[in-house]
Amino acid sequence: MAYVKLVSKALAGFLALLALLACSQIYRNSGTDPLPPEDEKALRVATYNVHYISVRRETGPWSLADWHRRKAPLDEAFKYIAADLVAFQEMESHSGPEETQGNLTLDYLLANNPKATAAASGDPAIFPNTQPFLYRRDRLRMTDQGWFFFSDTPETLYSRTFNGSYPAYATWAAFEDREAGAEFRAVNIHTDFSSRSNRLQSVALVAERIRPWVAAGETILVMGDLNARLGDTTLQILEAEGVTFAPVEGATYHFNRGLNLFGAIDHIGWIGDVQTASQPTVIRQQFLGEWPTDHYPHLIDLRFDQ
Repeated sequence: MAYVKLVSKALAGFLALLALLACSQIYRNSGTDPLPPEDEKALRVATYNVHYISVRRETGPWSLADWHRRKAPLDEAFKYIAADLVAFQEMESHSGPEETQGNLTLDYLLANNPKATAAASGDPAIFPNTQPFLYRRDRLRMTDQGWFFFSDTPETLYSRTFNGSYPAYATWAAFEDREAGAEFRAVNIHTDFSSRSNRLQSVALVAERIRPWVAAGETILVMGDLNARLGDTTLQILEAEGVTFAPVEGATYHFNRGLNLFGAIDHIGWIGDVQTASQPTVIRQQFLGEWPTDHYPHLIDLRFDQ
């Protein structure tokens, strides 16, 4: 009996320690950053994973009914951050084969934000439309766009990833900044959360694809949900190509519960003549009393040297 009591006490102590560590992590990775002050000469860029919609599910998490609950809060978040360029991930409406799927989130945001338009998006029969950029048409002009899948056949539309998992890919778009008179290319990435080998092979492909642009002296932004924290090999592969990642602190993913258990996995980086005009900012708050998605928007203000 004494042994059982001793084990019970030790187990209770261990669980209490785990709870204390979890609370410490949540505290360390929390806190809502204020928006940087407006700077007309700076370009505000953001990355935001907005979670897919299961159109065929009528109720429950990420269902069609859940989309109707969170669409107005998501629009409020988009308006609040007031970014000139936002890279979106998981802007998906699963309803059938990829080439026939609509995009409820994209349609809703465009309908409610007439000053914004989409880049790296098109007819899903020929261009994947679930990982677009939204940008201010009065500030930026898109000059080119493209995509490649994280696959052994990257030019094959909707090809599965290196280990046969669901299709994942990068989109990119080239822009002219009318305010700064600068040109740049933005790459939007979403890597596999469950397979480290997929993540590493995916960013290695990104590194391969941006290498000619770097050699040509282009200014490049690398943005998205990399499912990896600062210092991870995933980011180091891109850093070896010259990418500098913003030193974002705290959580960008919160389990759709405001639980900030670990550091940022959503990142913004750049190569070229870029200067930061603000600290990286993560907006850890609800909108209209709801969580719009399970990630927070992450943004930073940048200036292009001329």
